[in-house]
This record gives sequence, structure tokens and C-alpha cells, in this order.
Amino acid sequence: MSEGSIPKDIAALSFENALAELEAIVRQLEDGKGELEGAIVAYERGALLKRHCEAKLKEAQAKVDKVVLGPEGAVGVEPADLD
Repeated sequence: MSEGSIPKDIAALSFENALAELEAIVRQLEDGKGELEGAIVAYERGALLKRHCEAKLKEAQAKVDKVVLGPEGAVGVEPADLD
């Protein structure tokens, strides 16, 4: 697996499922229970889940358009300002 690629099991997750898993990892790491090696593996998976979630959000942002009513009721579209 190259540095920029996301494992297939993570890439197959929906945004919601990836976020839920990421939140569970964060809680687990915050609790500080478990061994160091397990924490490192969880952190690495969490970083991949975060990247996957960010990519999903970016895809969604690109698809979201704001409908604008122009003169005489004409409908146009412009990119949504989500910032």
C-alpha cells in the first residue's frame, strides 16, 4: 500500500460508519487503556479514517450547489459557500 492510498476496507465505508469508527478510536485512545503497540495501530487506522472522512466531505462539498433565483424566476446554480 502506498503512502497516499486508503485500504479497501476503509474506502468501502460510508462517511457515517468511518466517522463512528474514528470516534470509537479517539475514545479508546483517550481512555489510555491497553498496550502501546495497540494504541499505535489504532492511531494509524484513525489517521486513515480521518483522511477518508475528509475526502468524503470534499466530494460532498463539490456536489452541493446552491439554487439561485435570477431575474424573472430563472433558476441558476452556483457553488455553495460552505466555509
